Amino acid sequence: MKLYTVDALPYAYEFSLEETALVIIDMQRDFCAPGGFGEKLGNDIALTRGIIPIVRRMLEAAREKGMLVIHTREGHRPDLSDCPPAKLNRGRKQGAGIGDQGPMGRILVRGEYGHGIVDELTPIDGEIILDKPGKGAFYSTDLELILRTRGIQKLLVCGVTTHVCVSTTIREANDRGFDCLLLRDCSAAFDPADHEATVRSIHQQGGIFGWATTSDKVIDALKA
Repeated sequence: MKLYTVDALPYAYEFSLEETALVIIDMQRDFCAPGGFGEKLGNDIALTRGIIPIVRRMLEAAREKGMLVIHTREGHRPDLSDCPPAKLNRGRKQGAGIGDQGPMGRILVRGEYGHGIVDELTPIDGEIILDKPGKGAFYSTDLELILRTRGIQKLLVCGVTTHVCVSTTIREANDRGFDCLLLRDCSAAFDPADHEATVRSIHQQGGIFGWATTSDKVIDALKA
């Protein structure tokens, strides 16, 4: 089993292709396209859109090496039976209620155009698409079962938003014994300050939740 070593914070991260998955969090139109949930909440989506080419480069590198790729999508059943009232109320108070009609269909509802992954990152055959009702990718999903069945122990994590769904997933994974490497240039928040603070919170105290690096360092390691 070949080990790849990546320069990272707080120290080098090692992984093999056989035990590692690339997890791309919520790169959906509702968060990265005009008129989606993110923009309707009053956010500037330039930062979430800006990482798309970088994520694509990382995705292509993972595909070239045959790494397991998992795409997640946050969204709810059309009847909203899996959406807690508190979550519904928060969105409505900010002018973007989950299930409300928007330019790309009903907001954050499975099957709607806005719920889909952006065209540049469209999953291919063999890649897993994981629908989740919450912020973390382990909550009310079979992600842990998928990872255990495949023998996965290491996760390269990226996507949006850094301080919400990406961070929550890394923390959930950490509690379950998975080693997570955050690809900080492949992740974004609507506020850069939230992004930077979250990156630090993950790798501080000797890597309390995981490691952090940039995608070019991972790609360089894969090519070495």
